[in-house]
Amino acid sequence: MADNGPVEDPVGEDARITSLQKRLARAEHDEKVRIGSTEQRADDGTRMGNRVLAELIGGLVGGAVIGWVLDRLIGTTPWLLLVFLFMGIVVAFRNIIRISTGRPK
Repeated sequence: MADNGPVEDPVGEDARITSLQKRLARAEHDEKVRIGSTEQRADDGTRMGNRVLAELIGGLVGGAVIGWVLDRLIGTTPWLLLVFLFMGIVVAFRNIIRISTGRPK
């Protein structure tokens, strides 16, 4: 009396438990992806490079624009532009160092 069909548990498993186990497995996988503990993909280096470039350009441009606007409003040309440009560079490099060491924001 060999039955080639799927073998069932003698106790019989509840469909709710099976569904719960699937949802738990999916939630655990999503959490691993969220915190970055899954295997890194090949494009992670490219993504990190783009982030570093964005931080550098954003710091420079942001500092220059803020300094230029304040210079026009206050009339201290070019001092605030230089100060905020320097501050933008400092912040950009600080963020790049954070990215490279892997510390959270």
